This record gives sequence, C-alpha cells and structure tokens, in this order.
Amino acid sequence: MAQLRFVRRVHKLRTLGLATGFLCVAAPLLSLHAPPWQWAALIVHGFLWPHLAYALAARSAQPQQTELRNLLIDSALGGMWIALMRFNLVPSALLATMLAMDKISVGGWRLLGRAALLQALACAVTAAANDFAFAPRSSTPVILACLPFLVSYPLAVSTAAHALARTVRHQNKLLKALSRVDPLSGLPNRSHWEEVAAGELRRHQRSGRPAALMMIDIDHFKPVNDRYGHVVGDEVIRALGAVLRNDLRDIDTPGRYGGDEFAVVLPECTLPQALATAERIRSRVEALRHPQAPELRSTVSIGVAAASGSMAEVREWIAQADAALYQAKTLGRNRVSGPMPGGLPGA
Repeated sequence: MAQLRFVRRVHKLRTLGLATGFLCVAAPLLSLHAPPWQWAALIVHGFLWPHLAYALAARSAQPQQTELRNLLIDSALGGMWIALMRFNLVPSALLATMLAMDKISVGGWRLLGRAALLQALACAVTAAANDFAFAPRSSTPVILACLPFLVSYPLAVSTAAHALARTVRHQNKLLKALSRVDPLSGLPNRSHWEEVAAGELRRHQRSGRPAALMMIDIDHFKPVNDRYGHVVGDEVIRALGAVLRNDLRDIDTPGRYGGDEFAVVLPECTLPQALATAERIRSRVEALRHPQAPELRSTVSIGVAAASGSMAEVREWIAQADAALYQAKTLGRNRVSGPMPGGLPGA
C-alpha cells in the first residue's frame, strides 16, 4: 500500500535524524547542566518517539494523514528544544533548517507553513517557561557534535528523494508504454502503429529500401459476437494478436487498427515476400481452434501494399493496402490480395 510505504520512508528518516540530532541537542544541554527531566525527555524523543510515531501511523485507518500529524509534532518538539538549548546558534539553526527541509520534501510549502507556526509557538511557550534564557554562543564541542546530523540527514533525505524520483520516472515510462498498447490484443494501438508506419515510409523515401504494409480484417466478426458472445469474440482478437506476435520478425510491427481490423508494417520486405508472409498468417489463423467454441473457424482477409516514393503521406500507403483488403473480401474472404500491375488490386 502506497500510504504504508510513505510511513516506512518517514520512519527511516526520522530514526536517523533524531539519533544524530540527539547529539546536536545533547551538547548544549551538557554545557548548560540541564536537569534530569530534560535528559529523560531527550532520550524518549530521540530513541523512542520514531518507533511510537511509526506504530501510530501504521495502525491508523489513514496512515498518511496520521504521519503528517506526526511530522507537525516533530516541528513542535524541535521548537521546544531550541528554547531549552537557550537558542544556541548552530544547533538551533541546524534543527530549524532540517525540520523545514523534510516538511518541504514531504508536503511542500503549505505543510512547512503549518509546521513553522507550531514550531514558533512551542518555542515561545518553552522560552517563556524558561525565563527567556538566551545563550546563542556555540562552542567548538557543540559545533562538532552537530556534524553527524549536518552530514548524514541531508544525504538521507536526498537519497530518499532520488529514489522517489526514479520510481516516478519508471512509472511514467510504464504509463507511456501502456498508453501505446491495445490491452485486448497486446499489440500497439492505432496511434502508435501509425507513427511507426509513417516513420517507415519516410525511411523508404530516404533510402529506397523496400517496405510493405498489411491490412488484416477478421472475416464475419460481427456474426461471431452475435452467435458466441463477446467473450469468444475477445478470444478471437487475442488469438490473432498472438499469431502476429509469434509469426512475424522482430523488426515487423503489428498493431490493432480498430475493432476487428489489424495492420502490420514490414520493413526490409519486398512485395512478394510480404504476400508470402500474409499467406502464412492467413493459414495460421485458419488453423486456430477456440476452446470456448470448438466448432468456430476463424479466417482473415489480408491486403498488402508496397511502399512507394510517390506516396505523400502514410494515409496513401494505408489506403492502397485497404483497397487490396477490400478486393480480398470481394473475392470471397479468407485470402490475400495485393496490387496488380497498373495499381489495381487483385488476387
């Protein structure tokens, strides 16, 4: 669950931050000869509070909201320690800065504003109870005690931010890939396939290398849906998608063009080679058997067209293959058609 992952990330950062922050606060308290109750409070805050906060958030019905409240408590407690340290300059500035940094990284400036208000309020109340004691000078031992916190916590926050950014990039790539794939057939969808086809036509026009295009239509697909239902109709589409994935070369790009129509781009493929490939596809589909409808025999009609330097855009290439497909259907379906000499489609 995403909210629990967030809680676990904050728990790791809080555990590290408070453990190293313990030294940052302890050094001024030591020089001030702090009373036992302050030491007890510091130990509880530094080493018990991270695990208590995690337990509260993990067991909550709304883990993320609970953790955000815990982060506000962190800021309030930070304000209290700033006052108890009598505003010792280096640890106070460091504590306030680190608490601000983690609020921005988690909830942006809005969360920081709420946290800063609580921090200032807790600081003011504690300072008043402490007679507004003020001792800002930071000795060398105090500065040295702050170094573990100063070095380790920003590195940990940066590492967590980098990991999150990397996860977001990976998810965006997955979303982009999914947006290009037809979920039923598992093939590229129409828009992505048309991009590939257009790119291949441009490559042919630049280099003169051969390329072909197939348009494929499932024969009598509407009666299949009407008689057997859409579950079987979907299975027919999946099966054709599997045939195209398995029986084509790695450089070929099949796609679902829409409904019961499919298309294939065949780079480095002459028209005779494309016709032979189309015939192999047609035979494979005709041999398919569907477990949910054993008596069903699926067939396809296929139109093939070769790329030409005279084509102004990919629509012309698709139109030629479509014309050949129409000829295949006119001649009785379950066949392959390509352009006849002179540009007319024929069997």
